[in-house]
Amino acid sequence: MEEKVETVEVKVEDKVAIVFLNKPKAYNAFDLEMISNFAMQISSIAVDSSIRGVIISGRGKAFCAGGDIRWAANHPQGASAALHKLAGTLHTAIVEIRRMKKPVIAAINGIAAGAGFSLALTCDFRVIEKSAVLRQAYTSNGLSIDGGGTFTLPRLVGLAKALEIAAFDEPIPADKALEWGLVTKVVEDGKSVEEALDMAKKLTNISLSSFGWAKQLLTESFDTPLEVQLEKERKGLSTCAAHPDGKEGIQAFLEKRKPVFNK
Repeated sequence: MEEKVETVEVKVEDKVAIVFLNKPKAYNAFDLEMISNFAMQISSIAVDSSIRGVIISGRGKAFCAGGDIRWAANHPQGASAALHKLAGTLHTAIVEIRRMKKPVIAAINGIAAGAGFSLALTCDFRVIEKSAVLRQAYTSNGLSIDGGGTFTLPRLVGLAKALEIAAFDEPIPADKALEWGLVTKVVEDGKSVEEALDMAKKLTNISLSSFGWAKQLLTESFDTPLEVQLEKERKGLSTCAAHPDGKEGIQAFLEKRKPVFNK
């Protein structure tokens, strides 16, 4: 009897959860089973207090080639219904990543296209290998962007560049992705997970209370009037000051020493 292979693998190293998309023969393209598994794993990680950072990567030659179009085309209810279900479940994971108070890093080991492109942009930081390529991909297939891509893309590159990417859908090599601000760092092939892990380990030493508030405030700032944003900032500041990390940070400042967070 053939053993079933998990389409999403999770391992934990030094308080960092490394999530691997594991359907390499299909370039880690999402069908409903795989995206449901991914969303479930991300949700579990979000509430696990022992995990302080997250890395998302892909097995094989791809990060994620997007939605599995062959699966969608052969769905009993048709491609429209299949993609409706697929996007809904993907969006559950996207919301979890954006709300998570932990840093999430995409280790882009190969092509990140379609939903894989949007997933990578949703992460807080992106490490990409030299030969890897980003591609929006939706519009070349007559489809509309999902996975939060229309939210994150203009925030990273500006509205005009985002529309250019959507309209022309040219492959974006690693060096161009760095130049445009789509990724954080370019590394040698085969080194994206290693570099992301080093980055995540450094971030485990910062205050997650402080990071979580910064992530939330920056994400919401584009859609919030100034007066409302200022009140959110005041709430965040006072909440952090009351948190053990905030108390430690203030005390360390007064004592002229380096703070030790997450005690």
